[in-house]
Amino acid sequence: MTGHPTQHLHLDEGTLAYDLTGEGPLVVLAHGMGDSRHSYRHLAPALIAAGYRVADLDLRGCGESSLGWTGYSRTDIAGDLIALVRHLTGTSGERAVLVGHSISGGAATIAATTTPELIAGLVELAPFTRKQSTDVRGLLHSQRYRSSGTLLGKTLLLGSLPAWMNYLELAYPTKPTDWAAERTRIEATMSEPGRMKVLQAMAKSSAADAGAHLPNVRCPVLIVQGSLDPDWADPRAEGERVLAELPAGLGQLALIDGGGHYLHAQVPEQLLPLILPFLARTLTRA
Repeated sequence: MTGHPTQHLHLDEGTLAYDLTGEGPLVVLAHGMGDSRHSYRHLAPALIAAGYRVADLDLRGCGESSLGWTGYSRTDIAGDLIALVRHLTGTSGERAVLVGHSISGGAATIAATTTPELIAGLVELAPFTRKQSTDVRGLLHSQRYRSSGTLLGKTLLLGSLPAWMNYLELAYPTKPTDWAAERTRIEATMSEPGRMKVLQAMAKSSAADAGAHLPNVRCPVLIVQGSLDPDWADPRAEGERVLAELPAGLGQLALIDGGGHYLHAQVPEQLLPLILPFLARTLTRA
């Protein structure tokens, strides 16, 4: 991301790879399933330039982190996020903001309620933070939602890499300028032995564990959805449902028109003006 050497956090079950760059309050970036810390390649430098110390993490089993973990649930990932924040803050009393995409949005929610002394705020990007059910009406009315379900089903059940790559084409309604190279990088990483098994395990995990924590969140939460995210027939409605399960007054919801599932990679220039004021308010208060 910045030319700094990759760092590693060694835990009992395996090793997590991350980048740490910048000075200032701590912001931890966590990606979604089947991806890596490289998905924040456009957003992280802007956060660093704005005066934040940014830790950009490869989730367990993803990117350059090790394989062979016993579980890949949101609760498992939350434990890794907590371990990384503890490692980076030590006994300083510093608190961090977690930025979690998709599955990591749910993991960040669990981390925030488990260790409120460590977490000052949450930014949840297209999060899977509550138990999901099939939107039957949405299947009838939204071609994007139907296609997403079909492709993700093939990925989950068959471990189909072509289905996953086709899902990504759908999840990016417009492509970043470096998409061709990024697509090649993702395909190569996901072709490595064991990586698709991790994606399947994450896809099979329920978000119910995260949903159970929503009423217990005590820090500010920013939820950002893309209007063209194919994972929901109505992305705004999903964001509103998450908001409704949080304690009153803690959450805010923003919708990026034309955004897909990967807002941080697709439209970082629209996401940054939402995140920076949230960080300024939250980390100043912390």
